[in-house]
Amino acid sequence: MGYRRLGVTSSHRRAMFRSMVTSLLQEERITTTETRASEIKQLTEKMITLGKKGDLHARRQALSFLTDDGVTHKLFEELAERYADQPGGYTRTIKAGYRKGDGAPLVILELT
Repeated sequence: MGYRRLGVTSSHRRAMFRSMVTSLLQEERITTTETRASEIKQLTEKMITLGKKGDLHARRQALSFLTDDGVTHKLFEELAERYADQPGGYTRTIKAGYRKGDGAPLVILELT
């Protein structure tokens, strides 16, 4: 299997990932569980790569995934310049303990 199901339906999972990737690109740091972070990391790397391409097709692909036009603008203007010379590895995860309710391992996912 190429992805984790995370115990939710496919539409819920897609909406959750779209929202979390948008939040990560907007705030540049989010706290989430390890498993969600590893899935979000892949999608965020793809979005930043689209931002580095900078053409119209890449912009439309990013707009179809991200939920905020302002974040798309930030992706293509600020983040693309920041990572222009970097071939990959735009995010880092830092362990942040365990969630109080269910003991799930938490991480801080941030842009480098």
